[in-house]
Amino acid sequence: MVLKVVLDTNIYISALAFPGGHADEALRLAFEGRYQLFLSPAILAELANVLERKFKWDRPRSLEACRMLGEMAQVVRPKARLSILKDEPDNRILECALMAHANRIVSGDHHLLDLGEFRGIKTETLSKFIAEFGSSTASG
Repeated sequence: MVLKVVLDTNIYISALAFPGGHADEALRLAFEGRYQLFLSPAILAELANVLERKFKWDRPRSLEACRMLGEMAQVVRPKARLSILKDEPDNRILECALMAHANRIVSGDHHLLDLGEFRGIKTETLSKFIAEFGSSTASG
């Protein structure tokens, strides 16, 4: 069974703005096919917005990063809108995970993590995800 994962926007931000850490490793694992990564247009839009607004990336750079992620992941278009959490971008993560029939949501956001599980989808921290899936693939 292939593990289906939705990464929260903060994981992408960490990987792109601060390469070399666990977030970077999570993307590497997806690229290597260790799990199937899912994204939605709403997640990509939020990512581009944060990169431009908070990290002062120019539009072409943020769009290129989103394009590359979109090629690495399977992009789904959720049909249902959810209003489970107060932070709207968090609801977009839940929508994507439901549409993808994901097994995991990986996040650093306590609102998502506090759910523990959402409709059978486990929420967990990046460090726990990497400890479980990254360490066994580490090579010299």
